Amino acid sequence: MPPYAFFHKQFMPLSEAKLGILTQALHYGTACFDGIRGNWDSDRGQFCLFRVRDHYKRMLESCRILKMNLPYSVDELCQLTSELLARSGYREDVYIRPLAYKSSENLAIRLHNLDDDFFIVVATFPTYLDTEKGVRCCVSSWHRVDDNMIPPRGKICGLYVNSALAKTEALENGFDEAILLTQGGHVSEGSGQNIFLVLGGRLLTPPSYDNILMGITRDTVMKLAKNELGIDTIERPVDRSELYVAEECFFTGTASDIAPILEIDRRPVGTGKIGEITAALQKLFAQVMLGKTPEYSDWYYLFSPESAGL
Repeated sequence: MPPYAFFHKQFMPLSEAKLGILTQALHYGTACFDGIRGNWDSDRGQFCLFRVRDHYKRMLESCRILKMNLPYSVDELCQLTSELLARSGYREDVYIRPLAYKSSENLAIRLHNLDDDFFIVVATFPTYLDTEKGVRCCVSSWHRVDDNMIPPRGKICGLYVNSALAKTEALENGFDEAILLTQGGHVSEGSGQNIFLVLGGRLLTPPSYDNILMGITRDTVMKLAKNELGIDTIERPVDRSELYVAEECFFTGTASDIAPILEIDRRPVGTGKIGEITAALQKLFAQVMLGKTPEYSDWYYLFSPESAGL
C-alpha cells in the first residue's frame, strides 16, 4: 500500500501530490504547519492521536495570524487525519504533518487576496533527539525572532529559517542541539523544542512573552508534573547563567518527547546524568501518550484502521 496524502481536497498517492514552482508560499514562507503523534497500540490494534484536537486548534490560530481561512472544523480535520492513516496502511508510530499555505501562483509579497490550501502527509516517526542517552547543547549565536517580527506562537514556516540557522550552527560545532536566547538575553527555547530547568526541586520554564511556541508537550509535562508528582512549574524569564547551575534540564516537543539535556556549553548539567525528575516525567509521558490512562481521556483520539472500511 503506497503512502497517501490529503491534497487539493482529496486523498491521493503521495507521489502524485505536487506544487507548482510559482506557489506563493514557496517563495515567501507564507504557510503554517503542525506536528502530531500517532502512537500505534499493537495490543488493541488502534492508533492514539495524542492531543490531536489541541494541535488543530493551534494550527487554526496560526492560520488566523496569516489571514488564512480553512474550510474545516477541528472535528473534520481529525476525521481527515484518521482516514489518511487508514488509507496509508501504517501499523507503527507515525508523525503527521498538516500544512496550510498560500497557494496562488503569484509572486506578490502579501497575505491578502491570495488563495489558501491545505494538505496532510504522514510518515514513520522520526528520531529527532536521543531521549535515552541525553543531548549536548550550546547557546546559539542566533537569537529567537521576536513576536512583532514573526510570531513564534504560530508554527509559521518562514520562522523556521531562524531555527535552521541555530541547529546547523550547533551540529557543525559538535553539539546535538541549540538553545536560543531572546533579543534581551533570556532563554527562549531550542531550535524546535521548549525547554525546562529543575531548580530547587521545582520546574522552571520560559513564559509566553519570551518568544516561545506554546507547546502542547510543554503543557502536557506541566500538567503531569503537577497532577502526578506534585511539582509546580514556574513560568518566568530565565537567565542564561541559570542553565549552568540547574539541577536538571530537558527539552519537550512532539518529535522530541522529553529529551534530557546533559551538557550545555561544555558544562555538565547537574551530575551530567539524567535526573530523577526528568526520568519520572519520561516514564509518565511514555504511559500517557499510548492512550491507556483514563484520567487523561480528553487527550486521546482513538481509532482502529480496520474499522474504517476502506
